[in-house]
Amino acid sequence: MFIQKSFKETKFGVLYLIPTPIGNLEDITYRAVRMLTEVNVIAAEDTRHTQKLLSHFDIHTPLLSYHEHSKQSRIDLLINKLIEGEDVGLVSDAGMPAISDPGYEVVKAAIDKQINVVTLPGANAALCALVSSGLSTEEYVFYGFLPRKKKERQAEMERLANLKGTVLMYESPYRLKGTLDELFKIFGNRQVVIAREITKLYEEYIRGSITEVIEAIDNLEIKGECCLVIEGSHDDEKVDELWWRHLSIPEHVNHYEEEKGLKNKAAMKEVALDRNISRRDIYQIIHVENKN
Repeated sequence: MFIQKSFKETKFGVLYLIPTPIGNLEDITYRAVRMLTEVNVIAAEDTRHTQKLLSHFDIHTPLLSYHEHSKQSRIDLLINKLIEGEDVGLVSDAGMPAISDPGYEVVKAAIDKQINVVTLPGANAALCALVSSGLSTEEYVFYGFLPRKKKERQAEMERLANLKGTVLMYESPYRLKGTLDELFKIFGNRQVVIAREITKLYEEYIRGSITEVIEAIDNLEIKGECCLVIEGSHDDEKVDELWWRHLSIPEHVNHYEEEKGLKNKAAMKEVALDRNISRRDIYQIIHVENKN
């Protein structure tokens, strides 16, 4: 249990989550510039990238790197600095820290030590894409990047396809066409929007049905980070039947084991029937997750 009073003085430093521009440098806030100047150290995903931003705004705060390959040692270092009373600013390469980057683990470690975490508002590519898409904003889900392995991607798409809300996901321009082909097979011919290079000079929105968008980009070389915005399911009856749609495959199997008392093989068989995929695929996905 931890009740945070964000602006009450404590014996520890404060972890500030500071959004950076996703393209246009004018999108940084006055408060973000001030905090980047005032914190004792800035933890950056890529210090070379962040240094360009700091140089542009004439900020000379020391930088420390944190990334997937050195995260635990860096997390320990940052937490020690916070415990010693130093304020730390956490930034990602672009946009909101901890969204689709390892920064969330720094946040979790700070909260575990009852260190205040203060988030500044700022740019986020997925929300920009959503509100510009013309698709429903009443209910939506942000997924991030799909798994790269085909079977895992298919399983996640099957789950997302049955959600009523608009689906937001990031995708590499190199995998975009293949992802759209997969979406058509699993989601059907729904409305979709490709938002790319948001806030930059070549910002572009491609809107239409999935087949229309596939045809439109067939001979194009897509560049820049892309956000996909996909229309939610309108099949209310089917959605209601798919009670398991919010569960991952391991959680789905666990439901049958704990709630229904089935043994593991029988539980996997039921999950395979629910999802209309093979039991072998279920086993492989669970095996990969357990291995990781």
